[in-house]
This record gives sequence, structure tokens and C-alpha cells, in this order.
Amino acid sequence: MNINMKKMLFNIMSLLIVLVIALTAGCGQEKKSSENGPADGKLKIITSFYPMYITALNVADGVDGVEIVNMTKPQTGCLHDYQLTTEDMKLLATGNVMIVNGGGMESFLDKVTKSQSKLKIIDASEGIPMLKDDEHGEENPHVWVSVANAILQVDNVVKGLSEADPAHKERYEANGKVYKEKLQKLQADMHQRLDKYQGRQIITFHEAFPYFAQEFNLKLAGIIEREPGSEPTPEELEETIKLIQSLGIKVIFTEPQYSSKAAQTIANATGAQISTLDPVVTGDATPDAKDAYIKVMEQNAQALEAAFQ
Repeated sequence: MNINMKKMLFNIMSLLIVLVIALTAGCGQEKKSSENGPADGKLKIITSFYPMYITALNVADGVDGVEIVNMTKPQTGCLHDYQLTTEDMKLLATGNVMIVNGGGMESFLDKVTKSQSKLKIIDASEGIPMLKDDEHGEENPHVWVSVANAILQVDNVVKGLSEADPAHKERYEANGKVYKEKLQKLQADMHQRLDKYQGRQIITFHEAFPYFAQEFNLKLAGIIEREPGSEPTPEELEETIKLIQSLGIKVIFTEPQYSSKAAQTIANATGAQISTLDPVVTGDATPDAKDAYIKVMEQNAQALEAAFQ
């Protein structure tokens, strides 16, 4: 073998060695990215609606590279019959994680999972016992309106984000612990204020408060509108009026997100006063929203205290 041939073989072998090293390093880097979260070190969290946005803000507070976007407008309210828009689908395509309430609240979820197979879905209601309505036997998804369930949802979000972004697991867990302590204090304060009214009966606007009533041992005597926006029939109004009169209920509760027209009709016929209970489904989608749930639930406790006195 002449000198030129030896040089050519040497050059070829050197090139092959360089290629092998490059490929090995590339595979190793890809594995490392997979084990430690998003390859670019950034995590885009998309929340389905306002209550999930509040929880995400608290659990991911101060975590480097995390962006949190609320998919629906912060004044949307509960996602009853919500239809995904083209803008929603475009946003979902840019996300790494989507935090949903679950329990049937996001009826569009099947469409999301089919079209965005790489998007990790965190079901905040996983493992939470669901209540069913008496009329149709359908599960009630408004679990977050109970403080006890809101605490369980924090656990689910911490677990999901830690799996999606293990490099920041300790921070998610620490944030979750801090927020849960705040919620536990809220829970204790509300029990101190409301436990004296156990067994009291209330009329609410729609089926957002069964979990709340269960937690604080109140009785839901009636519901004005099963679904927000679906005006009660004259017969349903008459039944509610008779119920209020027979039970001697002095206050009926509306929600700030919806019209109180039907409630006003009932109030006029019964002499009952109108007050407000807020299911914490609307607000400002800003970093200042971290304490929104706590503030609104404190206002709900005040409203009930005033109604029962």
C-alpha cells in the first residue's frame, strides 16, 4: 500500500471517528433533555380557565423559564358548552403542558388530546370524589369551590408539573406547600366563621356550590338555574317561590358572572334579599391573581355570615 493510499485511509478513519463522537454526544444530549424537562429549558403552561390559572401561578411561582397562559378570557366563567376557537388551537400547539379542572368541565378535552398528542394534560381533579346531580346523575365538576378540594388540586398540579419539568421539582413542591398552607389557614378561618350555621338552607344561582355546601355542612334547598343562561320556566320559578316561602329562607344567592333577573323575580315575590356567592371563575389574568381565590372565598364567608344573622 503506497503512502497516498495510507493517507486516504487515515483521513477516512478520522472522519468516521469524528462522526461517531458527534452522534454519540447528540444522542446523550437528547436523552438528558428528555430526563430534565423541555429541551430548551422553557415550559409553557396553558390553563383551561381562571381557577386553574390561579393554581398554576402559585405552584410555578418564580420558576425559571416558565410561562403561564390562560386559554380562555379571564371573564369567561365556567366552561359550560365552551367551543374551542382557532386561536385556542394555535395556542395549544405552542404549549408543553395544559392544566385542566377535569371532571367533565372541559367538554372539549377529547379534541385537544387528539390534535395535540405531545401536550401533557394535568387533570387537577384526579382522585377527587365527584358529586352527582339528582336529576340526571351527572358528575358535578365544580370541585374547586370547596377549599378542601382546592388543596387536593394543588397536589395534582405539583405532581404533574414535577413530571413535566423534573429539573424544578423541588421548587414546585416548595411552592405547593406554601400555597396549601395559605389554603389551610383560609379553610380553618372559614370553618370558625361558618360552623355555627351548620344545617342552614340556601338557594343558589346554579350548580356551582354543592362541594362548598358539603364542606361547610350547609343544605342546598334549591337552584335557580341548572345551567347559567337557561332561564327557568314559569313553573320552575313558581316551585322555587313556594319552596322559599315554606322554608322561610330570607336570602337567595346569585353569582356576579351572570344576570340576576330570575333571582330578582323570585325576590320580588317572596321578599327575600339577594346576596352574592362567587365561584371564583372570573378575574384578572395577571400575576397579582395569586391570592384571588383566597380573597373571593373570604368574601363568600362574609356574605353567608351576613345572610344568616
